[in-house]
Amino acid sequence: MRRAGAAAAEILLEVGSHVAPGVTTDRLDEIVHKATIERGGYPSPLNYRGYPKSVCTSVNEVICHGIPDSRPLADGDIVNVDVTIFLDGVHGDTSITLAVGDVSDADHHLVVETQAAMYEGISAAGPGQPVHAIGRAIERHARRHGLGVVREFIGHGIGTEFHSGLQIPHYYDARASTILVPGMTFTIEPMLTLGDPACGMWDDDWTAVTLDGRRTAQFEHTLLVTEDGIELLTVTTDGTVPAAVFALAPSLGSI
Repeated sequence: MRRAGAAAAEILLEVGSHVAPGVTTDRLDEIVHKATIERGGYPSPLNYRGYPKSVCTSVNEVICHGIPDSRPLADGDIVNVDVTIFLDGVHGDTSITLAVGDVSDADHHLVVETQAAMYEGISAAGPGQPVHAIGRAIERHARRHGLGVVREFIGHGIGTEFHSGLQIPHYYDARASTILVPGMTFTIEPMLTLGDPACGMWDDDWTAVTLDGRRTAQFEHTLLVTEDGIELLTVTTDGTVPAAVFALAPSLGSI
């Protein structure tokens, strides 16, 4: 899991360096596919339940699962790039929202606080904690900063399966009472919105969008519960966190 997580982080760093006005998300998909194969892995999204590409690229009002296409990114866009690699029998899953050129103050606020909300959720996790502590921390941060929390898509257990049975809501739900124990691996990946978090689905059955057309951001790490805390698995072997390199938000340090 550490090797898969590090590989996912490396791929995210590589593809992130190509995000710029005029670049198509199809080009980002090509970069991710090549970088994944070069590392001896397979892009987990490709052909997963019929998904046609090697990476998810979600632009502006797209909440998640955006399918790369020929549309060039434009100055002022924001794009979430979601990388998952299957390597040595397990998956590593991570994503980041990147600014394309110069973005508005509102979009800057959205990206900064979405990253911060993810880290609030990570800080609330740990051995002996209930899963709902994660969602409570994320939702509290989002409300404090005037942002909506998407409820339809949540974090998930991950390992030999891309999505295992463990569910990680990004909002408080008392039913999410599973106690975290050492050895568990899962993702935290909040999706926050500038407006109403209600979502709809395009007719491709993958692309989820905000109904009000306002923008949304997402960050994601794969995590391991240890005996005394939480370990970020989706960092490079030298400890680099992609979000600290590319995101509008500054590095918030390691957990």
